[in-house]
Amino acid sequence: MSQNVPLTYAGAVYDRTRAVYDGSVRPEGIDLRYLETDIEELFWRQGRYAEFDAAEFSLGAYLSSVEHHDRAFDAIPVFPSRAFRHSALYVHASADITRPEQLAGRIIGTPEWSMAASLWMRGILGEHYGVDLAGIDWRTGGLEEPGRQEKSRVKPPARFSVKPIDPGATLSGQLLDAELDAVLTARPPRAFLAGDPRIRRLFGDHRSAELRYFRATGVVPIMHVVVIRRDIVARHPWVANNLRRAFELAREQANPRLRDTTVCSTSLIWESAYAEEEAALLGDAFRYGVDPNRAALEAILRYAAAQGFTSAPLEPADVFLPSTLTDAKV
Repeated sequence: MSQNVPLTYAGAVYDRTRAVYDGSVRPEGIDLRYLETDIEELFWRQGRYAEFDAAEFSLGAYLSSVEHHDRAFDAIPVFPSRAFRHSALYVHASADITRPEQLAGRIIGTPEWSMAASLWMRGILGEHYGVDLAGIDWRTGGLEEPGRQEKSRVKPPARFSVKPIDPGATLSGQLLDAELDAVLTARPPRAFLAGDPRIRRLFGDHRSAELRYFRATGVVPIMHVVVIRRDIVARHPWVANNLRRAFELAREQANPRLRDTTVCSTSLIWESAYAEEEAALLGDAFRYGVDPNRAALEAILRYAAAQGFTSAPLEPADVFLPSTLTDAKV
């Protein structure tokens, strides 16, 4: 009979996590069951009910709980999802908004205040474009379905105007009807994907804007983090580092495949050329750990404090299990 610790992990499956998903990389001492789960459903179930032993989770939602001693889980510095989010700002085509500075004083919708993409982009708008975030009327709710609620206990500071949209309304519908000036959302509105001329991206050439941001900061924004239930860590402290090492090994195996010209591992014919180009621009964009990501972590922790996720700016070491911050040296 196996003496391994049984552990259920829920998350999306990426090239950098697939080896853990298919079992070719196994965390030592752990019988891991990896459940591929839709992101919105996963974050809701983990945020509200802590259903999974370990999970991919919104970094924003986690930061909103990190100062609560009764929180259900702790984080390890594994970041399954990262993305620039200049592409996440959508405006009504008729709106006289062509520059981010013109968002000041407008009505902007976002699915949840705690959404990592929204946390990041609000911070970037304030820090890099001078937008007064407290002067915006913020609205929250479902992008395509009415009734969406926060999965976390985040409370925006009183200086921010943050209200839910009407119970039967959606952000996409209100943007199409010009009731909202803009929507900030990681998932593109369906109408935009369908080519509806009433919606356009604020940053038409978002890649150039994102590259300028990276060159100014060295930051590839972190969206998701891996969390583990605290009761499991209390019983088996070693689980955190063994799981961290398994994800790191899986990531290290994925990188060479993208640059291998023998076959295409994705449905991109020039994937190896894209991979070489991106590595030349960004370096190791999906690296894990605290020290290699200090600039990104310090940025989001500044934004989190300013937007009510934490009571003060935290240090990166305050956010993750202490045992996962360093490695042994020979």
